[in-house]
Amino acid sequence: MFIGTYVHSIDDKGRIAVPMKFRDDLAHGAVVTRGLDASLFLLPLEEWGKLAEKLAGLPLGQASSRAFSRLMLAGAMEVKLDGQGRFIVPEYLRAYAALKKNVIVVGVNNRIELWDEEEWNAYATKTEDDAEAIAEQLGSLGI
Repeated sequence: MFIGTYVHSIDDKGRIAVPMKFRDDLAHGAVVTRGLDASLFLLPLEEWGKLAEKLAGLPLGQASSRAFSRLMLAGAMEVKLDGQGRFIVPEYLRAYAALKKNVIVVGVNNRIELWDEEEWNAYATKTEDDAEAIAEQLGSLGI
């Protein structure tokens, strides 16, 4: 399980280091793709396979299903960590998430999210401000 928030820098070659505690789970490879809320998703190959299977099961006749599948699959790239635990974030994904120098690396259960620092700070502030309302909405789900 991925948890926690870390700040890492992206270098001039587009490489970012994965936090040490996440590296073992990505040792056999990973997939980076467009995420939601202006982020990128980084998933271990096993988790990527589960997501791809769910996407394949979405109804082809629904425009939202096709659009979400395209978002996740068309932008995906398989990556491997180098000896220093880094991988290259393709330029088109850096542009999608507006990644600049500082990247926030967030563990979210079965995936890692990569955020531009300014975007993350704005998102985190808004979410924290809305925390009680969010908790009330989730209360009906037993959370």
